[in-house]
Amino acid sequence: MYFILWSILNLLIIGLFLYSKLLPYKDRLDTRYKGTFEFFSKLFNPILNFLRSVFKPFQVGTGLSVDMSQIVLLIVLLLLLGATRF
Repeated sequence: MYFILWSILNLLIIGLFLYSKLLPYKDRLDTRYKGTFEFFSKLFNPILNFLRSVFKPFQVGTGLSVDMSQIVLLIVLLLLLGATRF
């Protein structure tokens, strides 16, 4: 059971990373990868929208800010991943 949960959490972490990297290029994705991107988009968009309402972007420069919702979600997934070891 723990291995299944561990595998799912790892898949979600990798999916979050790829989602964040491919989001600016979603219109140019090949059809064979578009379905996978849409799956992660449907999964992460509601969570990230909620987290954006709670955690505001962090200003790191003049007119430059970091979206904290993805970082918070990554931290939560990593904490859950660490909790599956016990």
